[in-house]
Amino acid sequence: MNLNQVTISVKNVEKSIEFYQKLGLNLIVKSLPDYARFECIDGGDATFSLHRNEEANNGTWIYFEVDNVDIKINELLENDFIIDELPEDKPWLWREARLKDLDNNIIIIYNAGENRKSPPWRI
Repeated sequence: MNLNQVTISVKNVEKSIEFYQKLGLNLIVKSLPDYARFECIDGGDATFSLHRNEEANNGTWIYFEVDNVDIKINELLENDFIIDELPEDKPWLWREARLKDLDNNIIIIYNAGENRKSPPWRI
């Protein structure tokens, strides 16, 4: 089994498209007002999509892995993003920073290296 895509609910797809493009995703499908789909620029086959829902929930956590968290967060700060948590080494051996999208979904920009799928406590 392979992950194809993750879709989140947003209230305004068009505004969210701008946000996720500035974040660094590549828009590949645009079907306004209801849907948009992106691919990650740095590889992988899974995609990320937005679906309009007037009652978008804001409990989704989205992880985007980058080679260097600090560089990516500096780029986002230069583009006027509000960063809720600056880069920090976490006890689970990932370096992370956090921000929110327009619908208060939590976005984690992280790097885990070999600990991504094989932390020391792996079964």
